[in-house]
Amino acid sequence: MSDANSIKAPVVTLDNQLCFALYAASNTVGHHYQTLLKSYGLTYSQYLVLMALAEEDGISISALAKRLELSKATMTPLLRRLEERGVLLRQVRKGNERQKLISLTNAGRQLWEKSRDVSAEVFTLTKLSKVEANEVIRICKKIVHTQGTVSASG
Repeated sequence: MSDANSIKAPVVTLDNQLCFALYAASNTVGHHYQTLLKSYGLTYSQYLVLMALAEEDGISISALAKRLELSKATMTPLLRRLEERGVLLRQVRKGNERQKLISLTNAGRQLWEKSRDVSAEVFTLTKLSKVEANEVIRICKKIVHTQGTVSASG
């Protein structure tokens, strides 16, 4: 019979930590995007804005922020820089002067068309199969949807 006191807790190392695996993978993928997007003069966040607007143009800042899982405070300078480049427009919604709609300009659509293959290039650089990539995406979405379910104890 084993004594309960003799059971050892698992050794905690970087290599067996979910947080570090996600962090390292995110940094690697982010570096690939950063390197490839540099030639288009885009940051990864700006690229995500272009992608989201290519999917659904003419949406509110709130809806865009929610779609990108960013705060409105983060969105404001990000959108301002893209607007200054002539990539997007922020227009007041008719009937609701407090709400602004975001849409791509022709220059923004052209930039998206030129840069859209970056995601495929990054996919190739990861050396994941389509099945593996879809599984990683599924798992990441599952993790994101657990947000707010853990409370601080103590």
